[in-house]
Formats: sequence, structure tokens, C-alpha cells
Amino acid sequence: MINVRQLSKTYETPGEDIRVLDHLDLTLAAGETAAIIGPSGCGKSTLLNLLGALDRPTSGTITIGDQDISTFTEEQAAAFRNHSLGFIFQQQHLLPQLNVLENVLVPRLAGDWQEPAADTEKRALQLLENVGLSDRINHLPWQLSGGEKLRTAVARALINRPKLILADEPTGSLDPASTDTIADLLLTLNRDHGVTLIVVTHNAALAQRMGKTFELRNGKLF
Repeated sequence: MINVRQLSKTYETPGEDIRVLDHLDLTLAAGETAAIIGPSGCGKSTLLNLLGALDRPTSGTITIGDQDISTFTEEQAAAFRNHSLGFIFQQQHLLPQLNVLENVLVPRLAGDWQEPAADTEKRALQLLENVGLSDRINHLPWQLSGGEKLRTAVARALINRPKLILADEPTGSLDPASTDTIADLLLTLNRDHGVTLIVVTHNAALAQRMGKTFELRNGKLF
């Protein structure tokens, strides 16, 4: 599913270049779950952005499925993100003017999707039932708790039936009980939908729930 080889990322700054990732390797099979841990500033989010085709490596290759995404043009990367990836962020990035159901449907507004709108909405309603939000579909984001916002983001990440979900500190703002609930939810969705899941986290309890744990230090995974 994921095959990363000799991946490096260097940022040019006045006076000195900063190498964040240094010939990093990573292999995950389809359907596996993995946590990436490490101190703030070590490059975890940079790695996630590269895996999500939001940034381009300085060198090395990233193969997801049968596609080398490190060679994509901007248009190819956008299409890949829309059709193959689901993103979950700590801040959720829900649109404040849209209700829960509408926020889940947002990814279907981009890309060349042929599915009838009624079928997409039916799947969105099912996803919201799966994450326990059937009674919140008409609520606006400001009317939701932090855990409910995150569950909305999880449903949104799944609406396009992605092969891979990337989660960046998904439980960073939640209490321990809500963190356990979200971990249960992510693993259930991984099992039921067969998606590969990569979670960047500082939370040791969440990391331990994943099938594999990698530590990022000195630009490499251990």
C-alpha cells in the first residue's frame, strides 16, 4: 500500500538549509494501522503532508498503491487527494456556515464524481450514524462539543471511500475519555472499511492502540 524510499525534505532558509527528513524509509501494507510519534518540530507533520501530496519531497519516492505521488503535478495531486485520501486534523476545519451533514458532503463538491447526489447523501447519513451523530446532522459546528466536531471530521474523511486516512494529532484537544472513544472509532472504521490508517500523535495511549508505532528522530523512522 505505502512504500517510501530514501525520502528527504530540506527547507531553504537565509544562511542555512534545514533538513527535516533524511533518507527516510517506510512500508505499510493495505489495511494496517500505524502511529508516528516524536517531539514537536521533529518533522511528523511534514511527513504527513508529503504522504498526503500536500507538499513535494526534496528527494526520494513515495509510492501509494501503484502511484509514485512524488512525481505528481499539482492537478494530479489534487485529484489523488480527493479520490484516494481522507484527512483528519486536530482543528477539524469544519465550515462554520454549514451543518454537520453538509460538512461531511463537502469533499464531494470537488473532482469529477459521477455518483448521484441522493446516493452520496445516503452514505453520509450512514457514516454519521456510524460515528454516533444521527441526532446532530442539522447542528452547526459551534453547537458541537470537541469530540462531536472530531467525529464529524472522521465521517467527512470517509465520504469518498479513501484507501488511506491520515490523522494529524486528532485527539490533541480531547480529554482521556474522549480520546479512548475516538481511538475505538478509528480502529472500528479501519476494520469495517479496510482503510490504511496513519496517525501522528503525542498521545502514548493512542499510539499503543495502533498496529505499529514508529518514532521519528533525526529525520528517520525507528
